[in-house]
Amino acid sequence: MRILLPALTALLIVTTGGAAHADKGPVDRLTLPAEVSFGPTSGLTLVLGTTLVLAAGESRHLRGRLEATSDTDNIVAMNATVRCLSGSTQVGVSSSSSRNHEGQDTEYYAIDGHLPLYADLLFTAPAAGSYQCGLYGVTASTATTGYHLTAVPGSTWLETSRSNQAGAHWWQNPACDSTGSSSTCSYLGPGQPGSAFVFYESGLPHDQWTAGRGASTVQALANVTLTTCYKLTASCSPTRVPEADRLPRAAGSKSVVRLRLEALQMDADGSHTCKNNSSAESTASILDDAHHYTVYLSLPNIPVLSTCGRVFMLRVFVEHVSGSPVKIDGLQSTSLTNGMMLNL
Repeated sequence: MRILLPALTALLIVTTGGAAHADKGPVDRLTLPAEVSFGPTSGLTLVLGTTLVLAAGESRHLRGRLEATSDTDNIVAMNATVRCLSGSTQVGVSSSSSRNHEGQDTEYYAIDGHLPLYADLLFTAPAAGSYQCGLYGVTASTATTGYHLTAVPGSTWLETSRSNQAGAHWWQNPACDSTGSSSTCSYLGPGQPGSAFVFYESGLPHDQWTAGRGASTVQALANVTLTTCYKLTASCSPTRVPEADRLPRAAGSKSVVRLRLEALQMDADGSHTCKNNSSAESTASILDDAHHYTVYLSLPNIPVLSTCGRVFMLRVFVEHVSGSPVKIDGLQSTSLTNGMMLNL
């Protein structure tokens, strides 16, 4: 894998005085000062990077925003990835968001042709040392190689919590390969279950987290990546999702899903829900041209009730509404569906 290192001189560092997105304490933001381009032969391209010097067991929340333009009208794949290295070796899992960039002239984004993707990572140092953490871009296409995407200065950034996020916890979906054939892949829609709980799958152990002893409030967030299973796409296994249950890809064709994030505070013995903290329900319309879609959910300032226990479970309710079936993406070479809870 070839990593391209852009010049990071004159990098703008902004310190936010209050806690930002699901962090305890101040957050440092690195903002991209100049364009960085990446193409289908570039592999993972470093867009923004920072060095963290951490003690063993220290945790940091990293959040990246990659906004990119394209120099082609063609639809091409785009990922935003956050990861940390020790030397040239990745440490722990990386986290990614994915969506097809629909071309330089697309009108589906807030700014025509500008696709923004966010990615979150909870990084915990396995040993004391220096770690190089960064926001990376990657693109691919089966139709063309003569193009590139360009990260937009000013609106592309990487945030890092400055202090240790002690006791924070990370969830991620099980393995689900790019063809959707893994036994742990989950599908929703025609011919499949109509709804599911991410991180809370039936028959799998339910991961629990205990809030810190001094924490009176906690925060939760989750990023869920979904893939549409239109006719003949190679991203969904035909043995799991028969072609007869899929709709053809056409102009404006889409799948619609509803989602909500839930942080369950359990009772004193941890066996039953004492309080369900739930986000407002959101609706995602996933165009078949976009093909992949990452939904970003959060629950800020959850009170830790003294009338309940201190154990929490995190889950995301996902319900298929219309269109072709969808695949709930999981761990590939990177984590595409994940969540975290942090003490405040």
